[in-house]
Amino acid sequence: MPELPEVETVRRGLDRYTLDRAITGTEVLLPRTIAHPETPEEFNFGLQHTKIQTWHRRGKYLYAELVSKDAQQPAGWLGVHLRMTGQLLWVESHTELHKHTRVRLFLGKDWEIRFIDQRTFGQMWWIPPSQQPEQVMTGMGKLGPEPFDLAFSSEYFAAKLQKSQRNIKTVILDQNLVAGLGNIYADEALFMSKIHPNTPANQLTISQIELLRESAIQVLQTSIEQGGTTFSNYLNVQGTNGNYSKQAWVYNRTKQPCRVCGTPIEKIRLGGRGTHYCPLCQGIDSPAERLRQRA
Repeated sequence: MPELPEVETVRRGLDRYTLDRAITGTEVLLPRTIAHPETPEEFNFGLQHTKIQTWHRRGKYLYAELVSKDAQQPAGWLGVHLRMTGQLLWVESHTELHKHTRVRLFLGKDWEIRFIDQRTFGQMWWIPPSQQPEQVMTGMGKLGPEPFDLAFSSEYFAAKLQKSQRNIKTVILDQNLVAGLGNIYADEALFMSKIHPNTPANQLTISQIELLRESAIQVLQTSIEQGGTTFSNYLNVQGTNGNYSKQAWVYNRTKQPCRVCGTPIEKIRLGGRGTHYCPLCQGIDSPAERLRQRA
């Protein structure tokens, strides 16, 4: 599933190519992709003859602010969630149609946005100007603070973790705690902070919590700079892979040597999610853990 860096990379690409372009029409090839309004016809009617003013991201949600064709009046919002396999591609209209294309948004005669989704879990919304995105895209209203926001402070993070006995990997994947942090970057942040993923959250020290917060922010920023991570379906709007996977510390590196100590990376399942870690750097006998116990 695309995570925060991948969705942010898509947002930046859409901002680069689609702003101030008029949506001249749509083609909905899979009606259930449209979560709102009720019919593809209403979706098309709401979007037609609007312009994309800017794109926003909240967690893993994307939403575009729309204005009327003359840019004088608000015209609602276009929302997208890529889910597991969704892709938003900016392509020339004569490009051959991919078999998993679900929705086409025509921006003039020559270019379009195509929503491609192999597993069909992705969704799109048109939201009228009388409503806010979170009123219709209801999952947005349940999200915790963004990792880059001041609200994601050390005090906030510590207060949340100290209330939970669940393993730290499962806790930090909770989108109510922090928005956008997913499986890839949770593994990476835990490695960078030398914390075993099965450690109960309420057993972490304040210094470990602060290091984990800083590591999560750092790894997300690094991945955004690299255009995200491509392990399966993710592509940016130009159809290009992300590059972060080439420098991942542990994710998807099972049995490969740790980049720090050379110990083979191991994989376990926590909360139903594949979890990668270094048994030495993040183990109970690691130098970081011995230092914590002496503190």
